[in-house]
Amino acid sequence: MTRATAAAAGPRREDADVETSSDGYARRFAGSVGGFFLDVQARITLELLAQWPKASVLDVGGGHGQLTGPLVETGFDVTVYGSDEACRARVGSWVDAGRARFRAGDLLVLPWPDRAFDLVLSYRLLPHVSRWRELLAELARVARVAVVVDYPTRRSVNVVADALFGVKKGVEGNTRPFTVFGDGEIEEAFEAAGLRVTARRPEFFFPMALHRAVGAAPLARALEGAARALGLTRALGSPVILCAERRP
Repeated sequence: MTRATAAAAGPRREDADVETSSDGYARRFAGSVGGFFLDVQARITLELLAQWPKASVLDVGGGHGQLTGPLVETGFDVTVYGSDEACRARVGSWVDAGRARFRAGDLLVLPWPDRAFDLVLSYRLLPHVSRWRELLAELARVARVAVVVDYPTRRSVNVVADALFGVKKGVEGNTRPFTVFGDGEIEEAFEAAGLRVTARRPEFFFPMALHRAVGAAPLARALEGAARALGLTRALGSPVILCAERRP
C-alpha cells in the first residue's frame, strides 16, 4: 500500500489491547513482584469504586484480566470490551461462567448509547493509543457516573522514559514505546468531555522495571511503603490512577 493509499484509507484502527491481552504480557506480572503490582492496582481501584457498590462497569481494553476477578468478586456487574475477539482469552473463564460479559469492536466507537454504564475503566491502554483524546471522549460518553484510567505521568522518573527505554526493555523483554502524559493534558481532555477529576492515586515511587530487575517482593513492599509514608509517592509516583466524575 502506498502512503497516499494509506492516507486515503484513514487512520489505523487502535488495537493496542491485543498485546496487553496476551499471555506474554501477563508474564510481566507473574511471580511475587508482579502479584504485588496487581495487588496495589486492585486495592486502589476498589477503594475508588467503593462509593458505587454493585455498579455496572465497562472495562475498555480490559482483556488483560487484571481487574476482572477483583471487580466480579466485589459484586460489580462487569463487561469487558476489546478490539478483537482474541482479547477474550484471558477473561474467558469469568465469561463462560456467566460472571462477566465480553464484546469486541472498535475502541473508539463503543457500541452502546450515551451513559450506558455507571462506571467505565480503561487500564494499560491510554499510553499505547495514538488517538487518546478520542478514546477518553468515548469513555466519557458511555459513563453515567465516572471514568477511571491509569497512565504514566511526567511528574516521575518517566520524564526520562525515552532515555531509559533501552534499559527498561532489557529488564522486561517485551516493553513497547509508550506515551508519558502531563497531568494537565488528561484533566483538560476530561473537562472537554464534561467530567472533572475527583481523585488522583499514584501507584509506585520507584520504577516498576527496577522492582522487576531486583525480583524481591518483600523489598519492593518495604521501599514503596517507605516512599508512601514520606509522601514521595503522592508527589512523584507513577502510574497514576485517575477518577473523573460527570458534572452534576
